[in-house]
Amino acid sequence: MDVYIWVGIVIFLALAFDFINGFHDTANAIATTVSTRALSPRLAIILASFMNFLGAIMFTGVAKTIGGKIADPTVLDHGVQVVVAALLGAIIWNLVTWWFGIPSSSSHALIGSLTGAVISSAGFGAINAGGFTDIIKALILSPFIAFAGGFVVMWLLKQAFARSSPHQVNKMFRSGQILTAAFQSFTHGTNDAQKAMGIITFALVTANVQDTTDHIPLWVKISAATAMALGTSIGGWKIIKTMGTKIFKIEPINGFAADITSATVIFSATLTHLPVSTTHVITSSILGVGSAKRFSAVKWGLAGRIVISWIITIPISMIVAALIYQAIALFL
Repeated sequence: MDVYIWVGIVIFLALAFDFINGFHDTANAIATTVSTRALSPRLAIILASFMNFLGAIMFTGVAKTIGGKIADPTVLDHGVQVVVAALLGAIIWNLVTWWFGIPSSSSHALIGSLTGAVISSAGFGAINAGGFTDIIKALILSPFIAFAGGFVVMWLLKQAFARSSPHQVNKMFRSGQILTAAFQSFTHGTNDAQKAMGIITFALVTANVQDTTDHIPLWVKISAATAMALGTSIGGWKIIKTMGTKIFKIEPINGFAADITSATVIFSATLTHLPVSTTHVITSSILGVGSAKRFSAVKWGLAGRIVISWIITIPISMIVAALIYQAIALFL
């Protein structure tokens, strides 16, 4: 098959991944806002879609990290097919977790799948150990930072408004949640949409369409941003229910604290060009806020099942993508 046909398949699958990422992760950005009735579901999704698009077209650092730090696309013999296998593996895992309402990580799925496909094609030596380690560190540390941040922010807000009327506090923070939901959706676009841009650029370099992953073409940025925004417009109501109601009963002040914490962590990662899991960060900030509110109020059994899904995502997606690559290799 002609290499340009393979590149076309990559572009289609990458935009499909971004679209699925949008409706899979919409819940992360707006779950607390919807659950506290700060915004109606329709308005929350419109806001999230627009802010995701805006964030996606304004930054490229994470895209360059995905495109060049896991592996060098210029040294892979069948790099485009590697990307096809990686995208298929990530899409399959995203759809499975979406179907069961599990807030799993699209970032973990993509990074795990790309790593598994590269290893399946060229062996462990093809993995850039330093770059891969940096990415894994960011993925592991960010949820802990978000949990601690959520706890501290909620504790401070509790002290500041301890003597205030609960009705007035809820009214004020319900309005504030509109701003934090917009900020969170913006930061989601700055980090998550970049991953599809990076994977497309990886394929363009390995197919000799362009020379380096340091440049993200404008059409790639606009396409990925649009796919993310369209996916966001559909929404993921099963995951919204898990994130917004099942972890603990969220009030406007809790939603505000969780949103501002997670958005700050995600944006900080974007500014340092590191991909993080928005799902992990947002869920961890909700858990931190819930712990500060009342430790026993958090449904730790559900939280434990969510954490297990996080842990298994990278190894499972690696295996799935590796097997898909081997199937593709039979026809090369």
